Amino acid sequence: MRHTNRAVAAFLALGLTSIGVAALAQPNAGPSTGITFRNTVTGEELNTSEGKEGGRDTPAVKEFFQTGKNLYIDDKSCLRNGESLFSTSCSGCHGHLAEGKLGPGLNDNYWTYPSNTEDTGLFATIFGGANGMMGPHNENLTPDEMLQTIAWIRHLYTGPVKDAVWLNDEQKKKYTPYKQGETFPKDAPGQCPPLE
Repeated sequence: MRHTNRAVAAFLALGLTSIGVAALAQPNAGPSTGITFRNTVTGEELNTSEGKEGGRDTPAVKEFFQTGKNLYIDDKSCLRNGESLFSTSCSGCHGHLAEGKLGPGLNDNYWTYPSNTEDTGLFATIFGGANGMMGPHNENLTPDEMLQTIAWIRHLYTGPVKDAVWLNDEQKKKYTPYKQGETFPKDAPGQCPPLE
């Protein structure tokens, strides 16, 4: 009996080892990025090469796809664009100041989906959608436009700055919350040319 148990255990160990090695040998599906973006609800891998054409080759998108760092967070030219993109794509459900309407508020430190505290999580939710009426926006926003929109959402944040994990320590020291009526000039210097 003892000999049979050892044989079965050895057979199972060999089988599990073979499966593990086979899994490691599988090619990584999707775009060549350092970050794997997953659907907020299902956990399925998102293919960031799908959706609206363009906006995947900017330095900011390349950096974000490798590291998860949004280079637009405090760039005034990108905030200007993000405000416009948010107004047309998001404010109908989330409110003009991201205070929440039909969809949840996005300007405080409570997140319906905890992964959205990180820019990579918020990107995945915008790109791939979530529950309720939050459908994927990858057909009407490019990845670059999504990063600009995320920068604007983060700019609208009213919660404690210590909870703003998307800001580095230096940005947290300089952070000032949005003041209603604040605008950015069309010719604000930065990484993002004005929207057409």
